[in-house]
Amino acid sequence: MTFPERFSNLPEYAFPRLRRLLDCHGPGGAPIHMTIGEPQHAFPSWVAGLVAEHAHEFGKYPPNEGTPELRTAISDWVARRYRVMLDPDRHITVLNGTREGLFNAALALCPEEKAGKRPVILTPNPFYQVYAVAALAVAADPVYVPATAENGFLPDYAALPADVLDRTAIAYLCSPSNPQGAVASKDYWKDLLRLAEKHDFQVFADECYSEVYRDTPPPGALEAAQEIGADPERVIVFHSLSKRSNLPGLRSGFVAGGPESLRRIKQLRAYAGAPLPLPLQRVAERVWADETHVKESRALYQRKYAIADEIFSGLPGYHPPQAGFFLWLPVPDGEEAALKAWRFTGVRVLPGAYLSRDVEGGNPGAGYIRVAMVATEQEMRHGLTRLRDCLYG
Repeated sequence: MTFPERFSNLPEYAFPRLRRLLDCHGPGGAPIHMTIGEPQHAFPSWVAGLVAEHAHEFGKYPPNEGTPELRTAISDWVARRYRVMLDPDRHITVLNGTREGLFNAALALCPEEKAGKRPVILTPNPFYQVYAVAALAVAADPVYVPATAENGFLPDYAALPADVLDRTAIAYLCSPSNPQGAVASKDYWKDLLRLAEKHDFQVFADECYSEVYRDTPPPGALEAAQEIGADPERVIVFHSLSKRSNLPGLRSGFVAGGPESLRRIKQLRAYAGAPLPLPLQRVAERVWADETHVKESRALYQRKYAIADEIFSGLPGYHPPQAGFFLWLPVPDGEEAALKAWRFTGVRVLPGAYLSRDVEGGNPGAGYIRVAMVATEQEMRHGLTRLRDCLYG
């Protein structure tokens, strides 16, 4: 039996790797899990009732692109949030979470050749692992661009050689970033879009953490594109209700962009996509229209930022996250720190190297751990205090 060679360099997914590192050791205290970015804040109380109200619609095939009502609710939210008007029929389609969209959009939009050679897909390093898998799936060359403290944890794509940029078909960017919590300014987005115009590639803007922030709403790629008059096909944006509304199990997201890009994505999803069940689409319609629960959840995260800043104040290399719900804490060695924290405190964190790739002999995540601030305030304070005393005391 033979298998595709293009997946031979696929890194092991972070969490099986973490289990292999930690599970052969007992915890050094009552376990506190701070590894997975699974929101624990309450989702809207009316969600369960709305699912029950529409339960009879489980007996119908759902529309693959989303109900007209859901696409309109999304379009209305984009207009409120970014002051960008999108046609619900031409510019938006619903996703089963953003992960499948970030992957399938590459399949739908990446050309087989660029500048007469294999295409390049750019990704920050560290990065959300699906970016690299998408590049391998379309037989593109993934190029991992460091996102470090020196460049504000945002990749400097413009510094790449011209021949690499000319071969680039897609550039992924997550803002607010996972894992560092950095926010791309509007000027950063505009510069990236101008670079994409110059070298003719698309920007895939992963904005699923956009509603979790300290005080200022992060700017988005769509509004930056509108302000500079970029080609509507130049930018594709991805959002979901997982982080915004604490509904990771709903698996509801969307992709928006130019009409030709959306036509191609919809065409692929007609064969390979998993449509969201109708009762869940009904929930999503209402959730996108409601901001009260989002503001309440954001206030909880803002208190958690304050707790983290208090506990790690004065720690050399500590960069308070601008947004999102991860801490990116500096350590001499991420694996050693994660193992030590587990064995001596019971706090479970993720080595930063598991979210990065070795490039030219270095891994930009090796000297970090990622800590998810999703537990209750009391448990989070307890866990972060244990970490500080164990790793930095």
